[in-house]
Amino acid sequence: MRRRSARSIMRRTLRAIMAVGLVAAGSIVAVALGGTASADTQICEQYGSTVIQNRYVVQNNRWGTTAQQCINVTNNGFEIITQNGSSPTNGAPTAYPSVFLGCHYTNCSPGTNLPIQVSQISSATSSINYRYVSNGIYNASYDIWLDPSPKRDGVNQMEIMIWFNRQGPIQPIGSPVGNANIDGRNWEVWRGSNGSNNVISYVAPSAISSANLNLLAFINDTRNRGAITNSWYLTSIQAGFEPWQGGVGLAVTNFSAAVNGGGNNNPPPTTTPPPSGSGACAVKYTANAWNNGFTADVQITNTGSSTINGWTLAYSLPSGQQVTNSWNATVSQSGSSVTARNVGHNGTISPGGTASFGYQGTLNGSYANPTSFTLNGATCSRS
Repeated sequence: MRRRSARSIMRRTLRAIMAVGLVAAGSIVAVALGGTASADTQICEQYGSTVIQNRYVVQNNRWGTTAQQCINVTNNGFEIITQNGSSPTNGAPTAYPSVFLGCHYTNCSPGTNLPIQVSQISSATSSINYRYVSNGIYNASYDIWLDPSPKRDGVNQMEIMIWFNRQGPIQPIGSPVGNANIDGRNWEVWRGSNGSNNVISYVAPSAISSANLNLLAFINDTRNRGAITNSWYLTSIQAGFEPWQGGVGLAVTNFSAAVNGGGNNNPPPTTTPPPSGSGACAVKYTANAWNNGFTADVQITNTGSSTINGWTLAYSLPSGQQVTNSWNATVSQSGSSVTARNVGHNGTISPGGTASFGYQGTLNGSYANPTSFTLNGATCSRS
């Protein structure tokens, strides 16, 4: 398996282009942004799009190749009918033909209530049906995009990818960080960054051709991993394919989505009294540093006799170190002082048990480890 680059690296701002051309006897190419699709509308223009059901946008989004790609748009989805491009499997895919609700590079679906703040979402659901082909190298990907601001254009800071199917030697950005049980299914979780945005991917162990999704569960799991907060905004949800090679016949045969506001998606904070005694915790701090950056993996061990329910680890980073993103904890930094708080799934540490988190940072100067840690106010030993 080889690493790939996310499509967001090379996405370009959609342009309001309207053109109609003949591609075959009696065939029409529709590329009007914001237009309405009728039966068998074909889109071959690179960033062409159209509207279906007066609610969703279908886009060709051929961003990774100059070769032609055409999709056939129906009232319920689309099918790839021409795919002439190909890309090496250790790089980015050729395109992301997809259907979406919300805003993508200034192109917003009709009447959308997105962006919406995560804390205000009461429910976010979607139904999806895919049709696969046996040839080609591709993934079937469902995207959830979030940003700290109510952004309607450009790249968002957080991409959640749900991999329903992958064919060939391709894999998500980053590396595996564990598993999650969401919507009654087990997903392998990957985490990384493509340089433009952070990515958390939920990979199905085998192909899924249809599903009714609780999107809020994926958003909440991402939040519980410390990647976003409730103050962030959901900007769009998208379903489609990333082809590297081949892919003619791939189709989204049905898509629907709804995001409802008026909620209070704010879990109560989890805190407990400090563990008693200075020997109640031990911290193992493992770092990997390079010229101008570093990553750190932190393991907390409960060396006391009572269970810890909710934890806050505090310490100071040496000069020149700045945290940029984290996982499995909410990590904040003020000057040299760092505070790491548990997320929903790792707040309880039984006697002898451990909890782990990690983060990435920038480095200016030589690298050094932190020298002391406190957990809920009590000093921890080093392990």
